[in-house]
Amino acid sequence: MKERPILATLALLALGCVSGCINRATATLEPGTNLSTIKSYYVVHQPKDTHDLQNLIRDRLIKDGYSATAGPEQSSYQADSVITYVDRWAWDITLYLIELTVTLRNATNGFPLALGNSFHTSLTRKSPEEMVDEVMTNIFTAAKQPVQQNNP
Repeated sequence: MKERPILATLALLALGCVSGCINRATATLEPGTNLSTIKSYYVVHQPKDTHDLQNLIRDRLIKDGYSATAGPEQSSYQADSVITYVDRWAWDITLYLIELTVTLRNATNGFPLALGNSFHTSLTRKSPEEMVDEVMTNIFTAAKQPVQQNNP
């Protein structure tokens, strides 16, 4: 009978060790979204972000040949698309970016066009630059995928 609590404890400990290796990278587009028509972006700086992620996102877009600027939220934008993001940081000996979610929005009405997410726990952590690169690559790769039709 004493073996059950020990086995349960060992199982929980093993699960805890494995959970440190979790990572996820996804991207989805709203049906009918055509990102190839978007030539300019405005990246909205999140007021609580002290790591300048808006500049990393802007720089990635410029590197890919787009016109991109970054700054505070505005009532109107001189861009085809507005990018917002949510960053989540964690502490494990050092502070690291555990999750980044990027949303591309219609600059006129704020409607979400595409969403990308990158999540890496401590053992699979990436630098903020790598997280931005992963999210943006996944969004633009998803945009190039052919639309699948459901046949009745």
